[in-house]
Amino acid sequence: MDICFENGERMQADIHLSLTEGAVRVLSMSDPMAKVRLGRQVAAAWRKGCLVDVGDHLPPDRPGRPDRPTLSSPRDVPKRKVSGRPGGRIALLHALAHIELNAIDLAWDMIARFAPLRLPRNFLDDWVGVADQESLHFTLLSDRLTVMGMSYGDLPAHDGLWEAARSTAHDILARLAIVPLVLEARGLDVAPAMIERLLAVGDAESAHVLKVIYRDEISHVAIGKRWFDDLIAARGGDPVKTWQGLVRRYFEGGVKPPFNIPAREAAGFSAAFYGPLGEEFLLRRRKG
Repeated sequence: MDICFENGERMQADIHLSLTEGAVRVLSMSDPMAKVRLGRQVAAAWRKGCLVDVGDHLPPDRPGRPDRPTLSSPRDVPKRKVSGRPGGRIALLHALAHIELNAIDLAWDMIARFAPLRLPRNFLDDWVGVADQESLHFTLLSDRLTVMGMSYGDLPAHDGLWEAARSTAHDILARLAIVPLVLEARGLDVAPAMIERLLAVGDAESAHVLKVIYRDEISHVAIGKRWFDDLIAARGGDPVKTWQGLVRRYFEGGVKPPFNIPAREAAGFSAAFYGPLGEEFLLRRRKG
């Protein structure tokens, strides 16, 4: 049944669809572009009030994935050295597209997995918005790869990002601590240098895509930080000590400097949280 319109495009959806059912359908999609299209439809229907029920559908253990790319060890994934030759830039864009595909699923998983906690409506609003932006990011990267003569799936990728979802599936605080406040915050640290390298070799189009993603990711880190703080405050805990403890427990890679302090501060994420863990990372590296 037609339930909504978005940008003049008629959308098809079951009028009885709940938000969590929509999230589970998106997670179960194996075709990346079908996942993007359905996710954007569900997000638009939620924003417009055409979906009102949250529902109680639980997410799958793993999201749907296409046959390609081949999932390999990180050491077997092509190097992302940016130069005037296209190979390194294509590898970079492909790796980022893989990250964004995982980010789509991480956002919808956040909604479906933790909806039983009966969190406020604006929690759901925030993560629906994040999921929608991640879909846009994947589309921009996929389109850019197409212009460069490649497609998502043409290169191998690794499955490390979904490990973060698996290890934190039982605890919303752990999920918030690791996904937006470690993984996405790391993206803020590395994005400016990638953008500069792309501009230096004359690839302004790819640089523009990364600028869009960088801008949006600041808001995603801010959303994660705000909800982490709110949930800790409700439990009467210490946000800094709790975050550091969760990261030490659930993120083996450590929190790697250098940090993009201005971007992190723009997201409301102060160095009191990550600074000590950055020092721990450097100390471990010096000790070998």
